[in-house]
Amino acid sequence: MSIEGKLKPLTARHSTPSRLLGAPGPTEEEVRALVEAAARVSDHGRLQPWRLLAIHGEARGALGRALVALREARGEVLDEAARSKDLQRFAHAPLVLAVIARITPEHKIPEVEQLLSAGALAQNLLIGACALGYGAQWLTGWPAYDSQAQRTLGLEANERIVAFIHIGTPQGEVVERDRPRYEQLVCDWRPADMPAI
Repeated sequence: MSIEGKLKPLTARHSTPSRLLGAPGPTEEEVRALVEAAARVSDHGRLQPWRLLAIHGEARGALGRALVALREARGEVLDEAARSKDLQRFAHAPLVLAVIARITPEHKIPEVEQLLSAGALAQNLLIGACALGYGAQWLTGWPAYDSQAQRTLGLEANERIVAFIHIGTPQGEVVERDRPRYEQLVCDWRPADMPAI
């Protein structure tokens, strides 16, 4: 197999906008296999500094309504566009996996490494979903950073949302965007006293 063929799971990955994701979504068997494969990330100290929330079925609409109610309860005035966006935020893709970083403070493993491990899990979910033939998108938005929204989702004080991974079947074409080339990304490091080649 060619190098390109071996790297196909990476080179074929692209984001499908969540509004273009619909049914069917992955089966229970596919989700289980996807999660267990995605969890094979670097995890210094074996902390498993992440967990997932599966948001699907009627829970998607319920979460949207809860977000609108939360904003209105604290006195925010939502125009129709903002209200609709929050109501539909999780309504398109059949499955949304919330990736939650569980940070152990003052551990010998730095917090940034724990957070990066959760980010690696999110990226593996994207690659795996595409390898299974689904479309996927990594989103955050205000609910990922809002303490009241985090409480609505049941997060503890040491937890934070890294990503909402939306997964479903693409309902339209996605235009491929330009990607950086090797020459744009890599340069050689040499000590100052080493002559250039």
